[in-house]
Amino acid sequence: MALAVLKSRALNGMDAPEVTVEVHLANGLPAFTIVGLPETEVKESKDRVRAALQNARFDFPAQRITVNLAPADLPKESGRFDLPIALGILAASGQIPDDALDQYEFAGELSLSGELRPIRGALAMTFAICKSAQRNQSAARAFMLPKQNAEEAALVSDAKIYPAESLLQVCAHFAARDPDSKISPHQSQPHKNTISYPDFSDVKAQTQAKRALEVAAAGRHSILLMGPPGTGKSMLASRFPGILPGMTDQEALESAAVQSLSNGFSLARWKQRPYRNPHHTASAVALVGGGGTPRPGEISLAHHGVLFLDELPEFDRKVLEVLREPLESGQIHISRAAKQASFPARFQLIAAMNPCPCGYFGHTNNKCRCTPDAVLRYQGKISGPLLDRIDMQIVVQALPQDELFASHQSENNAAIQARVESAFHRQINRQGKSNNLLDTKEIDLFCTADAATEQLLRSAMLKLNWSARAYHRVLKVARSIADLANSPSILPAHVAEAIQYRRALREH
Repeated sequence: MALAVLKSRALNGMDAPEVTVEVHLANGLPAFTIVGLPETEVKESKDRVRAALQNARFDFPAQRITVNLAPADLPKESGRFDLPIALGILAASGQIPDDALDQYEFAGELSLSGELRPIRGALAMTFAICKSAQRNQSAARAFMLPKQNAEEAALVSDAKIYPAESLLQVCAHFAARDPDSKISPHQSQPHKNTISYPDFSDVKAQTQAKRALEVAAAGRHSILLMGPPGTGKSMLASRFPGILPGMTDQEALESAAVQSLSNGFSLARWKQRPYRNPHHTASAVALVGGGGTPRPGEISLAHHGVLFLDELPEFDRKVLEVLREPLESGQIHISRAAKQASFPARFQLIAAMNPCPCGYFGHTNNKCRCTPDAVLRYQGKISGPLLDRIDMQIVVQALPQDELFASHQSENNAAIQARVESAFHRQINRQGKSNNLLDTKEIDLFCTADAATEQLLRSAMLKLNWSARAYHRVLKVARSIADLANSPSILPAHVAEAIQYRRALREH
């Protein structure tokens, strides 16, 4: 009898728990069994591994092969276990030495010819290897994986990555005595990709909407744009990521790790804020994540970026309601009968909608033919609790023809972003977080206002019938306006502007 033990990783949400791959060879009728809650993709690895070993000119043991993926109660999915299973068979049968296998972790899908194919979640797995080493105060194992995943995995600075193109190359690494014949660790290169966003200078006029978006960017506030068709709501939203503060290394890594779980990460977009724009027919699972094997949804793929929901009332109401918790917490917890998973969802929401079914309610040309009841029903598709969680709600007016054809110079992204960056850094230096993340105690501490400003806020709260949440959100928006003005305290002018960004939707 012979036994080989190797290490790999599974995926469970953003976590990548360690999996021990045990391969046992015994006498008896030839058989190949995989145990340890393998899903269909893992069960099918038997055929991929057999063909890969034979085409690589190795002997496939005519024995009873048992592969155990431990822990037994953790579901295993995808083809990432092909490589450790194949190596385990070779080590257990004595075809490759096994003295150095415990210094590595392995992941990779095998083709029938023995070539290694890329896997998803490589960045999350590399994170887990380094965190596990830090937690145990030990040296991190090296990670051997397909070459196509090496650049992605090497974004984790403490990781030691060994990229391989084929099963033969991996086996030669462990069999070779000459160091020059071994696989060289991947040398990560600094990424200097050009970050490009659509520019605000393309948008004519709409000074009020641009100002509102600047305030939203400075304090990371969610915003609803309402106006007739063709007023530039989608155009404004698509340019919004270009005025946000630049991504830190930690933010970029977190965002890339989420995208790697869905094979959506590209080095060409390193440090570029995600911009997700799902169609209004998207399901709740597509928006927040889920499935038999939980995958991240649009709100997680927009982590540290922008989620743009166009034609907001056209989304199914049940789909919109699932946004309420992640808007507050910045995380989404997915629970199924057999699996639970958590994904980060610190996104910035921009929503756009028409004011009525035909879209022209309040238009200067008075084209609207909708009844008042139809307007209320249409706007009522957005529930009060969800609307209460959107910090800013503004009207984007239709442009008069003379402004549309007038030639005037608009500010570009760089000019607006410079002001936003300054305001954002004031928040970080003062409270260590953006204004939208302030809790109730921190609002009392950092959003101080004089007596006149307090009186203005109370009058607005009574007149507009705000909830306590709406009151606090107006204060946080006013704090962002004050930061843009480099004011240490909130003045009545800042509160007055913030109130204009919190108009009740059904008053329009």
